[in-house]
Amino acid sequence: MNDGPYLVLVVLGVLATGLVAGVFCGFSTFVMRGLAALPPAQGVAAMNAINVAAVAPAFMILFLGSAVLCAVIAVVTFVLWPNDGKVELLLGSALYLFGAFGLTVVANVPRNETLQRLDPGTAEAAAYWPAYIREWTFWNHLRAVASAAAALVYALALT
Repeated sequence: MNDGPYLVLVVLGVLATGLVAGVFCGFSTFVMRGLAALPPAQGVAAMNAINVAAVAPAFMILFLGSAVLCAVIAVVTFVLWPNDGKVELLLGSALYLFGAFGLTVVANVPRNETLQRLDPGTAEAAAYWPAYIREWTFWNHLRAVASAAAALVYALALT
């Protein structure tokens, strides 16, 4: 595994999942705190704008590309990989695919969709905002940890 396309795949996996972990960590540690400090109407409007901007190619290529890369690593590992590093590579793929991508689909996106349907200046939006911040950030913390763990486990597979 110390050379060739397999090495390139795993190094790209380390970089991609590590970058996603950084995005999620930044969101959890300062973006969401900053949004929570705003009045609800401003926070809701800002988060809705962020959620629209997040589906731009720059982030989606990284986020979805990482999922595809992790799936490819898992398939190649399961079908072709020698025993050395096999467990780490499968675990790294599972951490990202279920812990980052999967949680996004089942936890963060539904909350974003609910928030997007709310008019920022309404009492309904103001009432939902604290729960949104708390729940969305909790799931985002888990996504950050899962992405970072995937990067770490992939890196360990290289040793």
